[in-house]
Amino acid sequence: MNKKINFILCFLTLSLFVHQLAFAQQKYASFTPGKIWKDDKGVHINAHGGGIVEHKGTYYWFGEHKIEGEKGNTAQVGVHCYSSKDLYNWKDEGIALSVSDDLKSDIARGCILERPKVVYNKKTKKFVMWFHLELLGKSYEAARSGVAVADKPNGPYTFIKSYRPNAGKMPFYAAGTPEAEKVNCENPANKSDGFFCRDLPGGQMARDMTVFVDDDGKAYHVFSSEENFTLQLAELSPDYLSHTGKFIRIYVGQQTEAPALFKKNGTYYMVGSGCTGWAPNPARWFKASSIWGPWTYMGNPCQGPGANITYGGQSTHILPAPGKKGDFIFMADKWEPKNAIDGRYLWLPIKFEGDKLTINWQDEWNLSTFNQ
Repeated sequence: MNKKINFILCFLTLSLFVHQLAFAQQKYASFTPGKIWKDDKGVHINAHGGGIVEHKGTYYWFGEHKIEGEKGNTAQVGVHCYSSKDLYNWKDEGIALSVSDDLKSDIARGCILERPKVVYNKKTKKFVMWFHLELLGKSYEAARSGVAVADKPNGPYTFIKSYRPNAGKMPFYAAGTPEAEKVNCENPANKSDGFFCRDLPGGQMARDMTVFVDDDGKAYHVFSSEENFTLQLAELSPDYLSHTGKFIRIYVGQQTEAPALFKKNGTYYMVGSGCTGWAPNPARWFKASSIWGPWTYMGNPCQGPGANITYGGQSTHILPAPGKKGDFIFMADKWEPKNAIDGRYLWLPIKFEGDKLTINWQDEWNLSTFNQ
């Protein structure tokens, strides 16, 4: 009887091992938006609100590490990192930036740490991570930017500081900007100007964000500000670790979140969303001939069924397609706030008609679509 039980236990153990190995060895050759996407260990990728940096032929995906339940919407672990050569199959690189058990730390366990973006500084040879940070127990009151740095793309990253950008600084205005469009803190023209002037001494609010590195190596931090009523685009210092004080305001008075910026043929493009909490809404896109604007609102880039809710997702990053100059991948998150760890990823190809961009739903696709 004991031999029979031992045999059954051995068989079950072997079956479980084979089952796990099969998952671990699963290879993808396409994207299936909204479906479970497993890493090299057979576990659903845990990198929400993320961004990707490419270095020496390898892609590194950074995102919020979620846990089960509503508690997972706060930072209980940190920023997770994955690596890939082909964008389909991802290796778990572990936690790149860990939250702290020191309750006095800005990144104490239980804080809100969102939308981490990593860029590489060719001059300092450092990898720099920026993220939206809310201090422990303060809900969304702090509205800070956090920055961390590492010597290797997969980390570990060392937290440096958090703060509100551009304290005491007024916006930059391109030549010819009408006086009526400039901020007058003695007599704010609208609600958004009022928030800007209120926060001027201590720095501007910085929530949903991205970082963009231009062709000349200059980096820019784009973030929702002024109680999310306006986007701000701010120049970073040469080492990417602070702000220079030069910035502009985009789409003033309109609530915009989830900015994702890219450049094609000398034109700057940005995709974002409205502000409806965790619920999806229509995406919106903008374009400009200069990083300093003016930025023009162009409407909803999504087409077809589900376009009015961005197919259930929200933008997080625009990724240049590998080996496909001028082609780009729209990255979005499908949030699951009641069980944060079950959040899904919506990656879709961006198509262009002249300088107009469009995004269409596809149940399954691969990089060959850019050859069509």
